[in-house]
Amino acid sequence: MERMIRLSQKKKTNNLDNKYIVREHSESYDNQLDTYKELSMDLKAIFDSSYDVIYVADNKGRTLRVSSACKRLWGKDADELVGKNVSDLEKEGIYSPSITRLVLERKEKVSTIQTTKTGKRLMVVGTPIKDNEGNVIRVVNASRDITEVSQLQAELAELRRLSEGYKQELMALREKKKAEHQIIYKSEEMKKAIDLAQRVASVDSTVLILGESGVGKEVVANFIHEMSARKEKPFIKINCGAIPESLLESELFGYDKGAFTGAKKEGKMGLFELANEGTLFLDEIAEMPFSLQVKLLRVLQENEIMRVGSTKTIKVNIRIIAATNRDLNKEIKNGRFREDLYYRLNVVPIHIRPLRERRQDILPLLMHFIEYYNQKYDKTKTLSPKALDSLQQYDWPGNVRELQNIVERLIVISDETEISTRYLSEMIDTPQTSHKQKVEVHDILPLKECLDLAEKQLLSLAKKRYQSTTSIANVLKVNQSTISRKLQKMNKETS
Repeated sequence: MERMIRLSQKKKTNNLDNKYIVREHSESYDNQLDTYKELSMDLKAIFDSSYDVIYVADNKGRTLRVSSACKRLWGKDADELVGKNVSDLEKEGIYSPSITRLVLERKEKVSTIQTTKTGKRLMVVGTPIKDNEGNVIRVVNASRDITEVSQLQAELAELRRLSEGYKQELMALREKKKAEHQIIYKSEEMKKAIDLAQRVASVDSTVLILGESGVGKEVVANFIHEMSARKEKPFIKINCGAIPESLLESELFGYDKGAFTGAKKEGKMGLFELANEGTLFLDEIAEMPFSLQVKLLRVLQENEIMRVGSTKTIKVNIRIIAATNRDLNKEIKNGRFREDLYYRLNVVPIHIRPLRERRQDILPLLMHFIEYYNQKYDKTKTLSPKALDSLQQYDWPGNVRELQNIVERLIVISDETEISTRYLSEMIDTPQTSHKQKVEVHDILPLKECLDLAEKQLLSLAKKRYQSTTSIANVLKVNQSTISRKLQKMNKETS
């Protein structure tokens, strides 16, 4: 009996120990389960919050888990992908190529671009997960949508292509501009002028270009700019005689907001500011109003301007090139031009002779513009020997500008491959189309008086055509002193 009681007590003790053991294991499993639940929640949170879409497959290519954001990439929910083989999804065109398949084939990390059925472009990195023996047991892919990046890259490539096209177009325009402003000459007079222009281009001295209308003063100014250190900066030109006096000041100096009725609210930069670090070409400088001349003088002296309606000075760094077809000394005497401004502008004077005084340049200019307009209008025209001779004999009162205009008209309107003189009669007075002025005697006069009359008419005609006594002397084949003396005598007789 006593033994039975002991056995019963021992059995109870064993049962109690077993209960404790079961409870301990149960609590351990519960703790582990809670840990796994937390890990699962963390993993799900990572999956769902990751910018990259996570895709997990096993070693057979079966989809195990996918981020919930997969629909925006592949157009399918996660439950539509889970359980399916990546090769089948690839065949359906859901994505191509399958990165998981590539990882399983190569047994290494793979990075490549994947395209989807929805038109996306993805950057996908596939990473193999291996066991202790080196066997692939899982493949984890991280997919990032680079569609917008690809579009931006394509747009950037297109912008670069357009930029290169614009660059080529700009270069072509520059070459065209160079061709248009190319200085063509053969005469010694023009060679001296261009040599001087080339020398003065290397310094910032103010240049005054003198010459009749159409001789090419702007072309020479542009040549100086292109040969200077400022060639990459602006070359701004303005004709002082082409803008009303009331507008010229604001055009040159600019204005502040509210400077006058009709002014822009934000104000406006003037040409001096626009030409900063470059060159400002003031054509027909003699036409500049007297009131503005003092302001231009200040710019030359102080290198600063003041906008209309402002009290603030603005520093400028510009080179001034001026030009005129007038005699500025006469303008000074007549009180129309400031003497101090004249000396500021006339640091380096360059005189461009009229075309009639450098006839050696006529033929090269004709050939140049014939070639230029033939190319421009896709023509293959030439001038007949007689037409060429007539044009070389012509005095060209409009100088190079007139010559260029005539050549363009001939190329455009003539229906001949070799342009004859019949087209010239409507354009110019040539020896073939006009009679030279003759001395007519209507009464019997002493021979000396008749010769004096002829001489006066000849000198008057020469004076109209040529600006200097040297040019007149060269044409009439006499000394310059003789011409000066005879013209002085004529002036005394008429005064």
